[in-house]
Amino acid sequence: MQHVLLFSVFVVAACGLAYELVAAALSSYLVGDSVTQFSTVIGVYLFAMGVGSWLSRHVQRDLAALFVRVELAVGVLGGFSAALLFWAFAWLSGPFLLLLYLLVFLVGVLVGLEIPLVMRLLEPKLKFKELVSQVLSVDYLGALAVSLLFPLWLAPRLGMVRTALLFGLFNVLVALWTLRLFRDELAGRRALWLQGGVALALVAAGFAGAERLSGLAEEALFEDRIVLTETTPYQRIVVTRWKSDWRLFLNGNLQFSSRDEYRYHEALVHPGLAAMPWARRVLVLGGGDGMAVREILRYPAIEQVTLVELDPAMPRLFRSHPALRRLNGDALNSPRVRIVEADAFRWLDQTEERFDFVVVDFPDPTNYAVGKLYTNTFYRLLERSLNARGRAVIQSTSPLYARQSYWTVVATVESVGLRTAPYHALVPSFGEWGYILAGREPYAPPPALPAGLRFLAPASVPALFQFPPDMARLPAEVNRLNNQILVRSFEQEWKQVIR
Repeated sequence: MQHVLLFSVFVVAACGLAYELVAAALSSYLVGDSVTQFSTVIGVYLFAMGVGSWLSRHVQRDLAALFVRVELAVGVLGGFSAALLFWAFAWLSGPFLLLLYLLVFLVGVLVGLEIPLVMRLLEPKLKFKELVSQVLSVDYLGALAVSLLFPLWLAPRLGMVRTALLFGLFNVLVALWTLRLFRDELAGRRALWLQGGVALALVAAGFAGAERLSGLAEEALFEDRIVLTETTPYQRIVVTRWKSDWRLFLNGNLQFSSRDEYRYHEALVHPGLAAMPWARRVLVLGGGDGMAVREILRYPAIEQVTLVELDPAMPRLFRSHPALRRLNGDALNSPRVRIVEADAFRWLDQTEERFDFVVVDFPDPTNYAVGKLYTNTFYRLLERSLNARGRAVIQSTSPLYARQSYWTVVATVESVGLRTAPYHALVPSFGEWGYILAGREPYAPPPALPAGLRFLAPASVPALFQFPPDMARLPAEVNRLNNQILVRSFEQEWKQVIR
């Protein structure tokens, strides 16, 4: 019995950390600002565990029965936590954060009760020092196992909803096993067996129908029909379709609409590259959908395009799905394209390659993990990767809706010694959108553009570099790796737009 109870400690510790990670990861997917979400969720969860541990002192009898009830409760509540949060975000909107922290607190209290109850069940069988050392050792091992499995296998393979339900099943099975171990000592064991059976049926049914559970929530989140979804270690990928309009969402944020993505990508690539007829080697950082690569391949003189993408699921999806391949002109399968699966920051730091033109097409700086790609540290690496006459273009959020953030990026690029040529274009899905051309030489608009463009014309390019008063330059600080002021200003400005 001693070893079985110790193994139960391993399981309940793993389950407890899993619920914490699911809540933190899911809230960062849905709300953004991963550092804040992980910090606050972990803080509330640990506080709640302390409350649960303190409450355990008031339990004087029927320890095994209470442990069984706690396991069943945490199995059902924790198991359905991800589905509940998805639904809350889809249908409740405003109260989402309140429900998030309430759910985290309740699960934390239940988890905080578990270990003290197990220790008291083991107390007659172990000396105090052995009891504490063995229980805590097994507890930490369970936490280690989940902390490794969650990002490497559980989240990418099972998704958030099914991962939470899997650990809910483990909690319920621990409860049923404890019922069997203490069957001769428990009063009201028939009621407990009935409760255990109901909990097992609920969580097992949820696990079997996890895709449907998350699908219902996502259908409410997205206006159009969901064509495909995939959870990776880096993000949640959702593609929707309405008639001929295909849309890509990463962590709930729109990345493109096929109705007007050509405006964004033509503006991203051609003002810079068309002015460099001598360019032969191009680097694309981000842009795993292949749309920017499609525009680059319009230039016959380009010999090689190197695409560096952190999430291998993105280029894999846009190289294989027929409709998505049509959108990017099958660019990612071109023999002129080399795909590198790597973190752009680390790759730039380690590579000795130099490029004529670099396209920086990262998501907006909604969190500190992405924000590091908008710092002066990153732009120093970018400057080093350019040939003597090389130039880079950087997508830089909206100079209208996030004006301070946009000019912060400009000031940060200039801080590493590069000349900048800021410009903007209207993309209906996003509004006025900003870009920055950066190089060592002054910029002059190109006299000609590739044939077949739908948005840009040579005569219209100079107008992109004119800013009206409501988008004019503001004084701005440099975004540094140790302060990440851009993430905070970006979040504040876009909150005002959403309101």
